Amino acid sequence: MEKRIIARGLLAGALAGVLAFVFARIFVEPVIGHAIAYEYGRADAEAALGAHEHEMEVFTRGVQANIGMGFGVLAFAVAMGALFAVAFVVAHGRVGTLAPRALALLMAAGAFGGIYLVPFLKYPANPPSIGNPETIGDRTGLYLLMVLASLVLAATVFWLGRRLAPRLGAWGATFAAAGTYLVGVGVVMFVLPPVAETPKPLRDGSGTIVYPGFPADDLYHFRLYSLGTQFVLWATIGVVFAVLISRLLDPGSRTEQAQESVGA
Repeated sequence: MEKRIIARGLLAGALAGVLAFVFARIFVEPVIGHAIAYEYGRADAEAALGAHEHEMEVFTRGVQANIGMGFGVLAFAVAMGALFAVAFVVAHGRVGTLAPRALALLMAAGAFGGIYLVPFLKYPANPPSIGNPETIGDRTGLYLLMVLASLVLAATVFWLGRRLAPRLGAWGATFAAAGTYLVGVGVVMFVLPPVAETPKPLRDGSGTIVYPGFPADDLYHFRLYSLGTQFVLWATIGVVFAVLISRLLDPGSRTEQAQESVGA
């Protein structure tokens, strides 16, 4: 049974990857193009000041925008679909009396919030031209630390909610657990250092601006569309997996299907 559930997670992840890639290709990729154009323009300005040299492009923009982005999004989505299915196997039957479909949808919403949305609030996505290449390791480490903290807090408050349910009731335990999570996340966000590397205007020796800072509109749209891409991915995983798992595990759904087959 576990293999059949994981197979459905892989299928949901693959479909989510395709839809997320289509969304990203339409909305995110043009903003990335603007960011790269900005990076090249700034590099030219820095070269004119004797402070920068062009780097060789390893892959063309066409390869990056299609094969590179498509493979990356699909691989990530399939991996998340498999992990989602494993988490469902662990949670099913241990989370109250939730039906498989409801559990899958709630888990997808929680995964989107805990894995992406909450870390995004502290360390939002940035286009390629933002960030010092020398600090990429530190920035990646901080982001992963925020993701890990969010997941650990989510697991902790889930355990806390179950412990408090007999005393406070379902709603009281839910509100207490949610409040604990928000406080914990707030503390983690306060403790972790900020990352602010958005390029400021480039000035020459006399202080005159020779190249503008990174466009705020492009930064806003990149972050908005990145958030949208993740929403499409997790919403698709949740909905598709909920439908597939309901047909597999929900007795009522199987009975209806059998009756329809007999009637046909």
